[in-house]
Amino acid sequence: MQRVKVLVVGAGVVGLSTAVCVAETLPHCSVTVVAEKFSPDTTSDGAAGILLATEFPDIPLERQRRWFKESFDHLLAIADSPQAGDAGVYLSSGYHVFKDVPCDKKPYWADLVFGFRYMTDHEMKRFPNHKFGQAFTTLKCECLSYLPWLEKRFRVAGGQILHEKVTDLHKMALNYDAIMNCSGVGSRFLVNDEKVYPVRGQMLTVNAPWLKKFIRDGDGKTYIYPGVRYVNIGGTRQEGDWRMEVDKEDSEGILERCIRLEPSLRAAQVMGEWVGLRPGRANLRVEREYLSVQGRQVPLVHNYGHGGVGVTLSWGTALDALDLLRQSLYEKPPQARL
Repeated sequence: MQRVKVLVVGAGVVGLSTAVCVAETLPHCSVTVVAEKFSPDTTSDGAAGILLATEFPDIPLERQRRWFKESFDHLLAIADSPQAGDAGVYLSSGYHVFKDVPCDKKPYWADLVFGFRYMTDHEMKRFPNHKFGQAFTTLKCECLSYLPWLEKRFRVAGGQILHEKVTDLHKMALNYDAIMNCSGVGSRFLVNDEKVYPVRGQMLTVNAPWLKKFIRDGDGKTYIYPGVRYVNIGGTRQEGDWRMEVDKEDSEGILERCIRLEPSLRAAQVMGEWVGLRPGRANLRVEREYLSVQGRQVPLVHNYGHGGVGVTLSWGTALDALDLLRQSLYEKPPQARL
């Protein structure tokens, strides 16, 4: 079988997961990742990386559940392996607390994490401003370690890396048999998708080694996620905001809210501040179309719009994108490039 040249656009957690899936599963494919930014400069690098999903309104829940399960199982296998330290993947336990009792007290992923239960009245006394809570153990994936580890795994599978800003997919299709678009918020310009928009996230890293359990407010805007080297605290969800500069008022607000949730943070030293643009979209996009280039039909598989659940669903959506690519290559075998 002739070598099939596949281009993956984007080197965040979704792009690299997709590239690894293709490179390891389809040996007849020669896979190249092209991106303007690689770790440690991607949006994913700043992600808190806790596996916790929100719902997309128009995607069947069963499909979202499968994405979560496949991602959880994939990362759990890493957490249980000798690779865990290098990959930055480990189990993390904590609390998800709500100011009002949610309509759905048991989310669709409740039986996929470990030990999911409702918090007791005794536990809730720690959070006097909250009425309801869930306790469970999930996974944390620190992308500052995980992305370089994935990139290394991709290279071992024969993958190539290209540092370049992509502005025209038709132009790239001249030299490739298939393209996987994992460009996140960049898809707004790259494929003219006005449904994707930036959700500005600001976060602080603090030195608080005494904190062992995560705490997340129900609205997702206030969270404390202990990590190996530091604790991530946040955050903001500012839709349509393209600012990449650190906002001093946001940092003060984050500290204030997190101290209210966990008073011991008042003694923590701030080590760093970070801003990133999550790819917001009402519904995550994993689908296929074709580009017409010099008489050839080049499959274009989209995998973007994950919002704040890029790490959480990355492996599951990558497997779906892989299936769409495999289907395309079977239905329309690549024609010779001129």
